[in-house]
Amino acid sequence: MKTLVFYDSVKKTKEAFVPLNETRVKVYVCGPTVYDDSHLGHARSAVAFDLLHRVLKANGYNVIMTKNFTDIDDKIINKMAQTGKTLEEITSFYINEYKNDMQSLNVLPNTYEPKATENLDAMKEMIETLLKDDCAYIIEDGVYFDTSKDTSYGSLSHRLDDTLNQSRVEENTQKRNQKDFALWKIKKDETISFDASFGKGRPGWHIECSAMIHKHLSSNDSNEYEIDIHGGGADLLFPHHENEAAQTRCATGKNLAKYWIHNGFVNVNGEKMSKSLGNSFFLKDILKEYCGEVIRFYLLTAHYRNDFNFNEEDLIASKKRLDKLYRVKKRVYGMEKGTPNKTFQANVLEALNDDLNSAKAIALVDEMISNANDLLDKDPKNKNLKKELVANIEFINDILGIGLEDAFNYFQLGMSQETIEKIETLIASRNEAKKEKEFQKADAIREELTQMGISLMDTPNKTVWEKL
Repeated sequence: MKTLVFYDSVKKTKEAFVPLNETRVKVYVCGPTVYDDSHLGHARSAVAFDLLHRVLKANGYNVIMTKNFTDIDDKIINKMAQTGKTLEEITSFYINEYKNDMQSLNVLPNTYEPKATENLDAMKEMIETLLKDDCAYIIEDGVYFDTSKDTSYGSLSHRLDDTLNQSRVEENTQKRNQKDFALWKIKKDETISFDASFGKGRPGWHIECSAMIHKHLSSNDSNEYEIDIHGGGADLLFPHHENEAAQTRCATGKNLAKYWIHNGFVNVNGEKMSKSLGNSFFLKDILKEYCGEVIRFYLLTAHYRNDFNFNEEDLIASKKRLDKLYRVKKRVYGMEKGTPNKTFQANVLEALNDDLNSAKAIALVDEMISNANDLLDKDPKNKNLKKELVANIEFINDILGIGLEDAFNYFQLGMSQETIEKIETLIASRNEAKKEKEFQKADAIREELTQMGISLMDTPNKTVWEKL
């Protein structure tokens, strides 16, 4: 097995992973601002870092996985004005929706899921430290971080001269430097504000993550770094992660993370996903047509760092590829688990240990499926082979988060409840006819189901079916 390596976004090279603690790894991933439904960008990031979580676990690490919820923001305040709902009503609703969507994608639960509004004391404390050390200052509309006080500012994104994204939002003639950013916004109205020693208002976006990392994850594992890995979408590298890193250095004397990992953008039908373009596909809409595991599998077919071009034609092709795994699972249905193929396991983990190369790992799964079908065709009663395949599939479940559905239920997904009930009723009638030895009637019902595109398989326990 090769050494676990990741592409570090700061060093722009693959780096061997050496954790701050021999057995424990602390990961922080920037989560959503909860004012709307989850979209494909959220799904891409969630699946990418869930794969990271699984690979770290497979390498024997205890993973402290943390993803925050930004539940105070201009977009949320605008949503309050539009809907007349409270902040809590809006944010709790979209947090629950987000969690449901992530569950549908087989994303593992996080260790911590801190909310901004529940960590205000930590943010205020960090801001007070920065003010005391003259790394921050107060002007009319808020408290700002003085970027000139951080000699390493720009080292993360290597975009020292790129102030466009930052200045266009926070341009203020009172600021000491154009690149300075808001740590705390002094209230302009009575919508949402919190008391603080430096003025009533609410936190800026960047201070949230630094403060929550320091509060929930910082330890004595290292005198140089707060955590092992910080991650998020490529769009967060600047200014968000750059600003996080700067304020953490000045407030704690430590670098924020030893490794920085970022996933690529999502394009929809060749265009960068953007609500202004009207192509920000909501996950809930796709889930009406395809199960979450199909979407997850499709996203894993591309390397997490590459931009992903989402289109339905490729999604359908990807589903057919996943179908093959479930057809093998059907062929070993009801068989007990044996010992997995160690070579297959080692090869898959080796691929994933090379910067989460999921495309290569899935190609190895494809090869395993093809070989399994050939061997089963030659010797369909080989119990040892079937037991090995059950173990191989369970390994795939754990490491890739796919193949978790019941082999027969998978092929029923997407059908209406009315159709399913009709099929179940016909199967029950067929079973009753067989019990009464009315075999002609049973055969006629089977033929009716065949005409509906339904395939039956009689097992010792029950009759299972699928849509062909």
